[in-house]
Amino acid sequence: MPTLHVSPLSRLEETVALTRARHLVTLINLGTPVRRPQGIEPDRHLLLGLSDISRPLDGHVLAGEGDVARLLAFLRGWDRAAPMVIHCWAGISRSTAAAYIAACALEPARDEEEAAKALRAAAPSATPNARLVALADAALGRHGRMIRAIAGIGRGADAFEGTPFAMPLA
Repeated sequence: MPTLHVSPLSRLEETVALTRARHLVTLINLGTPVRRPQGIEPDRHLLLGLSDISRPLDGHVLAGEGDVARLLAFLRGWDRAAPMVIHCWAGISRSTAAAYIAACALEPARDEEEAAKALRAAAPSATPNARLVALADAALGRHGRMIRAIAGIGRGADAFEGTPFAMPLA
C-alpha cells in the first residue's frame, strides 16, 4: 500500500530515512536552503518555491495555478512503489495542504470531507494553506467541496512545528 508522509524541514532527513521514501515534495520560501536527503534522486524531487500566504504580500511568492499543476503532475507520476514525503518549513500549512491535495487527486472518488477528517486525525496541528487547496479544488473540478471540507475541520492546534505523520491513502 502506498504511503504518503508529511514532515517539517527540521525532521526531513529523519523522516525520509525512517520511511525509506524515494519521492519528495518541498514547498518552501524561495531562497531557503534545503538539502535533498540521501535516497532521493533529483528527478524524484519537486521543489515549489512559494510562501505560506493566501493573498499577495510584498516580498513573498503567492502559489499559482502553475504550482498546483506541477504538484498534480508530480503526484500522478508517483509509481507508489516506495513512500513519498511532503514537507514545508513547519509541516503545518503548505505540506498538509499538499497531502490533502494528494489524497483527493490520487483517489478521485474519495469524499473530500472524509479526507479532511483523516488529515485532522493524523495531524492535530494541520492548518492547510487555503490558497493551495482552492487552486487544487478548481484544477480537480471539485466544485468547492475541498475548500468547504478544509474549512469544516478548522484551524489546527497551535504548534511551532508539526509532528511527522502519515496521510492515509487507499
